[in-house]
Amino acid sequence: MAKGNNSEVSEFILMGLTDSMELQALLFGVFLVIYLISVMGNLGLIMLIQITLQLHTPMYFFLSHLAFVDFCYTSSVTPNTMVNFLQEIKRISIPACATQLFCFIMFVVCEVYMLSIMAYDRYVAITNPLLYAIVMNRRACIQMVVGTYFYGFSVGLLQAILTFHLSFCDSNIINHFYCDDVPLVALACHKTHYKDIKELILFTLAGFNTLFSLFIVLISYIFILVAILRINSAEGRQKAFSTCASHLTSISIFYGTVIFMYMQPQTGHSLDTDKIASVFYVVVIPMLNPLIYSLRNQEVKNALRKIMEKICSSIK
Repeated sequence: MAKGNNSEVSEFILMGLTDSMELQALLFGVFLVIYLISVMGNLGLIMLIQITLQLHTPMYFFLSHLAFVDFCYTSSVTPNTMVNFLQEIKRISIPACATQLFCFIMFVVCEVYMLSIMAYDRYVAITNPLLYAIVMNRRACIQMVVGTYFYGFSVGLLQAILTFHLSFCDSNIINHFYCDDVPLVALACHKTHYKDIKELILFTLAGFNTLFSLFIVLISYIFILVAILRINSAEGRQKAFSTCASHLTSISIFYGTVIFMYMQPQTGHSLDTDKIASVFYVVVIPMLNPLIYSLRNQEVKNALRKIMEKICSSIK
């Protein structure tokens, strides 16, 4: 136990997911498999998009950055979590904790806005196909992506700075398996004006980023739905909808989990429930996204098949 303020605390102790060493060994194996699939899937998708000329379009440009963001935010947490599964006492230094918090918040914020940009991209492609190349030109695409990274960086840095200016009075034990903002704020001293400000900023920004990005997605898909219903042929409607199917699946899984975690009433909020939800969107979703876009996207499947055929022919 660490007494005093955070200048007197040299490290934090993570409670992790379970106290059972046998279960932790099993979880290590599960997390390792999922993480390897996630890394290979996301990096493989990025490489596939880079080397396939047919995929050099705005939609796949954004998809490659979504894969990069997925790789980064799961990598900010999962490797350290796996190491902790093999340790009885899960220590993390304050600088490492602050870095993990910053990286995680930055890339999660980037994730929600990258998903909203991809929804806007589909909106332009389906509702204004003749103007698509003009509206979604390379400069505009780069500006949207750079703006997303800059905003994510700013939010992550602000939240990390505010969190680590808190005072931690009675304990250095974090009720989580990584350094997340909510359990860190819960760990801080009670009844301080600064803590109240930090909590207000935390939940205001979390709510704003979740709801505003979701608003962009919903508005985009309302216009997309209207445009699809106006298409006369069933084949045309099916083709238009198929370009959105993978993205719809991805946003449904991600936003469903994030809303469940952050939009709970304060009276029923449980850090243990948060840990379960966090496992899903920190570890599982980054693995699912490349699978969703690979298995449900015909252009990606065709590009992957051509690469495999080249590899097989070169081996022969």
